[in-house]
Amino acid sequence: MQGKSPGWFDGFRCIFQRDLRIALRRRTDSLAALVFFVMVVSLFPLAVGPEPALLRTMAPGVVWVAALLACTLPLARLFSDDHADGTLEQLLLSSHPLPVLVLGKIAAHWCGSVLLLVLVSPLLALQFDLSASATGVLFLTLLVGSPVLSLVGAIGAALTLGLRGGGVLMSLLTLPLVIPVLIFGAGAVQAHDAGLDVVGHFSLLGALLLLSLFAAPLLTSAALRISLE
Repeated sequence: MQGKSPGWFDGFRCIFQRDLRIALRRRTDSLAALVFFVMVVSLFPLAVGPEPALLRTMAPGVVWVAALLACTLPLARLFSDDHADGTLEQLLLSSHPLPVLVLGKIAAHWCGSVLLLVLVSPLLALQFDLSASATGVLFLTLLVGSPVLSLVGAIGAALTLGLRGGGVLMSLLTLPLVIPVLIFGAGAVQAHDAGLDVVGHFSLLGALLLLSLFAAPLLTSAALRISLE
């Protein structure tokens, strides 16, 4: 009796567990992104002064911009290590669909690096005198919107794979694409402070997340094939 052939989820789980174990062993990249995020956010209250109203106004934009920049730091190595040791070629030859494997790598990157930034954000919000409810909205926007940063960033990482100075080029390619996430994420907190409904902002963030979940693995897979030709 023939054994059951591995399904798509098995490939996703295998890549996810492998990359997450690698991320936990190599904590330097994740800690560097976290330290960068904390330092950038913490510098703004020191620079603009202790005016509570000004700090509350600028808090959502500052936290989101810092998270956006910090997320790009570990993305440079998303595919480069696998490309260097030949693992990436094996993934392309795998019986599993490449977009599923790519999604597993992106999910591991988000859980190993970006999730730390999201969990730390409520503590950093205290520096800006945000209310508990506004801090909760900020946390939820980062929780919903930050996966889009990883998904879109993976496309840039695949397109610049093997290029000299690829990290800078990747940022130039991906940052304009995630501006809507930045706008709706920061806008949700500002709308909450103004007493407006934030459901619309979360709906748009959710729509961007669903679109990225569908399109980003496909585009990243195509970019990887082009980069390896």
